[in-house]
Amino acid sequence: MTDGPEADVEAVDEIAERRDELATRVRAHAGEIARELAVLQGGDYGQESFDTDGGSWTLKYEAGDVQYLRFDPKSGSEIYVVSDKRQPEPDALETAMADYESFVAAYNEFVRSLDGLLADVPPTFPEVESTAELVAERDRIVDRIRDVGDAMAGQLHRYDGEYGTYATTISGTRWELKWEGDLASYLRVGGSSGTYLISQYGPPAAADVRRLAADVPAFVTAFNDHVADLESDLEQIRFEDV
Repeated sequence: MTDGPEADVEAVDEIAERRDELATRVRAHAGEIARELAVLQGGDYGQESFDTDGGSWTLKYEAGDVQYLRFDPKSGSEIYVVSDKRQPEPDALETAMADYESFVAAYNEFVRSLDGLLADVPPTFPEVESTAELVAERDRIVDRIRDVGDAMAGQLHRYDGEYGTYATTISGTRWELKWEGDLASYLRVGGSSGTYLISQYGPPAAADVRRLAADVPAFVTAFNDHVADLESDLEQIRFEDV
């Protein structure tokens, strides 16, 4: 090699090729650890850190593959041994690889430390009580309430039109029946944020049925009184007054 402007330029292709080959092997090997961690942690993504005498390694994974493998040496700057952004510098990769075996050993020790973790978990669990009988009774009562609501809806439809609401107060609480045609859309107790005894979306909780069912007869009585008042008003109209 000669000095001056015509001196030979050292080629870096061979160094870059060795770096790329090593980085590819590390990605594949660290990918095995990533998949094991994903299975262990029960998720598609996450990260774990492992301490060694030389520093700290952080493996972040996503969809069962390495997102990055970072080495934070005890002295010097952090090194991304595996990254989707760029390959590490050859010197930096050499520094990290000197501690890579310790990283794998730390991972293996981490896994071994979990041996027997679930040994004390009982193999069987208590029997679960069935709610079938309670649900059947709840549904039977709700069906009866719906039959009453539909009967009211039919009368209201005949008198007040295709749809509307009838509301009254029972035991200091607002009860509201909405009808569409001859069917009850809902029976709600307690205002806009109240409990739906009748609903298009599903039955109420059994506890709510127990709490409110006893007031249904009073609601029906109030409705009947409402109908009686309407009939009384109609009876006061005489033909000659029309």
